[in-house]
Amino acid sequence: MTIKTLVISNLYPNQEFSRHGIFTEHRMRSMLRSGRVDLRVLSPVPWFPLRGERFGRYGAYARVPEREHRHGIEVRYPRFPVLPKLGMSLSGLLLALSLVGPIRRLLREGFDFDVIDAYYFYPDGVAAALLGRWFHKPVVITAYGNDLSLIADYPLPRRQIQWAARRAAGMTTVCQALKDRLVALGADPSRVKVVLHGVDLQLFQPPADRAALRAELGIAAPTLLSVGHLIERKGHHFVIEALRELPGFELIIAGDGEEFPRLRELAQDCGVHERVRFLGHVDQGRLPRYYGAADALVLASSREGIANVMMEALACGTPVVATAVWGAPEVITDPVAGVLIEQRSGPGVADGVRRLFDNLPERAATRRFVERYTWEQTTRDHLAVFDAVLNRAAD
Repeated sequence: MTIKTLVISNLYPNQEFSRHGIFTEHRMRSMLRSGRVDLRVLSPVPWFPLRGERFGRYGAYARVPEREHRHGIEVRYPRFPVLPKLGMSLSGLLLALSLVGPIRRLLREGFDFDVIDAYYFYPDGVAAALLGRWFHKPVVITAYGNDLSLIADYPLPRRQIQWAARRAAGMTTVCQALKDRLVALGADPSRVKVVLHGVDLQLFQPPADRAALRAELGIAAPTLLSVGHLIERKGHHFVIEALRELPGFELIIAGDGEEFPRLRELAQDCGVHERVRFLGHVDQGRLPRYYGAADALVLASSREGIANVMMEALACGTPVVATAVWGAPEVITDPVAGVLIEQRSGPGVADGVRRLFDNLPERAATRRFVERYTWEQTTRDHLAVFDAVLNRAAD
């Protein structure tokens, strides 16, 4: 039986934000390839009246089209209001109200879906729980990371997350640590399944000629790579500070964001600016070159679910030095994958790098380690949740 699935997630790419939630799109593409689902995606974006570039991010929201077809999937981008100051507390309700009309249109068009599949617990999961109640449909909610590790710390969103968890017919998390957090919030553990994210093993694979690639990219010294938005929680500053204790090492940072001026200044202050290269944003299709050329990825985040960059680096044969937070300890379970650091600081990163390079794994072994993490397995696990939910609904 084909499962008609209505996907709700504000973490989904569009023509203006092509990097936004690309991991959700990977999941949906794999689900579609399974042949077991027929799906539509509603990806709400904040409403803003003016499209001009001078309005920055909000002008870009206004330029997002009403719908796109991406990789064989129809995606609609309804608008929802964002209220200053009150937004955090009312986001779930406002999101749900904004989706009533689009859902009714889908029903009129003949898409009478079997299940609502929501990604990110707040506000999307809360909105989905409301919509499931209003349209009498079972709801599955997936937690990614910040929705439980950060947003659930705020009293009003936490109560709404707890309510949605009671209403959901099924829940998934991308790591055990997030399941533990959800259960601590009161969720029924029997209705929460860990569904690990996969990695595209065709796109992310070791280079055919690593020496030639390093020469092409101008890499000769032992080189660390740090990938992600240039924001505080990604910890790029700790990797820069670590270079003071790692003579001879160089660092490549791939990403853009608000912290760029501060990070560049920090590299100057630390006296390591000649050993730090800022690439800016790197398209996903080009990232395997840098993963494959680097000697190690450093992930100094303060919180992650399962970091996609960690899985991508491992698939390219590159071991990881990662802070021991949330999902990282569930992946870095063998020396061939890398090492964990307990102290999130410059000296802590430097210690982790030294420990890794004292026993640097063979890159082929690192690649083999991650080959069990596939999007196909993610899909099988998620569809098993659907089957259980729909079987219970049929009883």
